[in-house]
Amino acid sequence: MIAAPNSVDAEVWPEGSLEVLSQREVDLLKSGGAGGLYPLLRRCLLAVLTSGNESDGAKEVLQKYSDFEVSFIQQDRGLKVSLKNAPADAFVDGRMIRGTRELLSAVLRDIVFTHHEILESGRFDLDSSEGITDAVFHIVRNAGLLDVPARVNMVVCWGGHAISRDEYDYSKLVGYEMGLRALDVCTGCGPGAMKGPMKGATIGHAKQRISNGRYVGITEPGIIAAESPNPIVNSLVIMPDMEKRLEAFARIAHGIVVFPGGVGTAEEILYLLGVLLHPDNAGQPLPLIMTGPASSQSYFRQIDEFVAATLGAEAQKHYEIIIDDPRAVARKIKSRLDEVLDFRKQHGDAFYFNWRLQVAREFQRPFVATHESMQDLDISEGLPIHILAANLRRVFSGIVSGNVRDDTAERIELHGPFQISGSGRIMTMLDKLLAAFVLQRRMKISGKDYDPCYVIK
Repeated sequence: MIAAPNSVDAEVWPEGSLEVLSQREVDLLKSGGAGGLYPLLRRCLLAVLTSGNESDGAKEVLQKYSDFEVSFIQQDRGLKVSLKNAPADAFVDGRMIRGTRELLSAVLRDIVFTHHEILESGRFDLDSSEGITDAVFHIVRNAGLLDVPARVNMVVCWGGHAISRDEYDYSKLVGYEMGLRALDVCTGCGPGAMKGPMKGATIGHAKQRISNGRYVGITEPGIIAAESPNPIVNSLVIMPDMEKRLEAFARIAHGIVVFPGGVGTAEEILYLLGVLLHPDNAGQPLPLIMTGPASSQSYFRQIDEFVAATLGAEAQKHYEIIIDDPRAVARKIKSRLDEVLDFRKQHGDAFYFNWRLQVAREFQRPFVATHESMQDLDISEGLPIHILAANLRRVFSGIVSGNVRDDTAERIELHGPFQISGSGRIMTMLDKLLAAFVLQRRMKISGKDYDPCYVIK
């Protein structure tokens, strides 16, 4: 039934993931009070119902659909989701698009599972590194990401949502070349460089008559409204926070390709380099290639210079930069996956989940960006390299939060921009890098109007 020109009222059966809930689970999903999951559920459902949205303004999306409501109908046949004033673009001739329905079901599955089985059950020690990794494993396993028998062909692609058309088209070409080589793609599931590789891979898979190509999107509640899942995602996972999201990427990846981006991409690069720099990960192959068109050469030069100035030459050994050659990127990542396969076989490690990778607690502890937490970050010269990488990662994470999370944006509106301080040399390099991101319109899709949420001191 049409409720308004741009909204629809509908009842939908969840598909293939969570048709039956207990009464207590339903009550929590309905509740907006303390401990209730309704605000989180509504936010995530609205994000998937606006799949393909090119805006990165979470507040704008939430305001545009302020009258959107969700309720549940318990029937003998199972659970039915009732939507009121849902975005009309999620429907065709009154029926919800099949892919959107699958993403909606994934939201229900992950929110309920994470709350009841991970956070509430007491089964996982979320204060220990091992307990956190175990929780990450159970979430991605419950989402059906761990194929058995597994193939060593999952390439995680990172990159920004606010990129140029030239960079987007290049990411599609790389995805196409990877698809021709039967490689699957995992991204942060949003627009831009998160969509391009998937779009290209669909064509490569189609040409090779690969009907089971996997296009995995991993997100978290704080950013999903700003980076709604792109329509190509056929496996969506919502991790409870950014740190578990990053660990999930690292654990399921067989190789990683980084496209141009902004602070979010810099955060991902620093996270991975910090993990790989840990002494316990010496010798473990996890190929990392940074790539973009010729127009992006200066971007990667700036990233490389920043890494060299902060983490040193040892960090630079963990990646390769290939400019303007999609076929070379695909060939290189494909050949490097043979090293990963041999290593996993030699050490008896699982193909579908990298258990041997050591992720230090500094990279697992959830970081909430507040004025106090940002000001308290230790960015000094004498820190161990992997600890410095962890703290620099938090700097970029806080700026991402200020750019895309509505709750963080409200704090900044009330108290002014974040104050970031530390070693004078590193602050100079950081300021230079961030200024370049602003100049190149890499902070937000509406880059020219960007008002920095930070001050470098």
